[in-house]
Amino acid sequence: MFAFIEGQVCEKAGGYLVLLAAGVGWQLSCSNNTLQAAPAVGSVMRCYTSLSVREDAVELFGFASREEKEMFLRLISVSGVGPKTALGMLGSMPLRELNLAILLGDVNALSRAPGIGKKTAQRIALELKDKVSQADVSAQADAGAAPAASMAADSVTEAIEALIALGYSSAEARNAVGGVRDQADTPEELIRLALRAMAGM
Repeated sequence: MFAFIEGQVCEKAGGYLVLLAAGVGWQLSCSNNTLQAAPAVGSVMRCYTSLSVREDAVELFGFASREEKEMFLRLISVSGVGPKTALGMLGSMPLRELNLAILLGDVNALSRAPGIGKKTAQRIALELKDKVSQADVSAQADAGAAPAASMAADSVTEAIEALIALGYSSAEARNAVGGVRDQADTPEELIRLALRAMAGM
């Protein structure tokens, strides 16, 4: 119904923003990442929005980027993941790392988000793995992420792409690199370790 709302930031509080647009104060439930990305009170901001209508509530959710909104919609499509849980996941790690965790099926990383148990994390990884690509991870360089974290994500992505180019399936490449991602920092070393692991060495 609403693609985005652009207006003056009136309030920034725990879990929501209020934007003044067309004489209306719009209260938007947001992730911690969006709240951190929001400018100071009095500044103008564009928030991409998603409207949730339930029997007991109508709620408007706001996102600092289209990519975050798209991930929110993916998350709530998973059985057992509601809007509040999805916001908690989005706020628990940079979007780039969330994409990478899903891509690699990293249940431990996903289950660190508030309200996400192992079974829900497994369901998220299973249902969304084909909806996240290496391109999503590469395109979402998070400005607030530590350089080392961004470099590590790039290395993992490059290693997966290289293994696919060598003829391995996407699932084989993800699983192999996911199993050795904490043992090396460079794409070359990750590829070497992943090939050894697949060979049973």
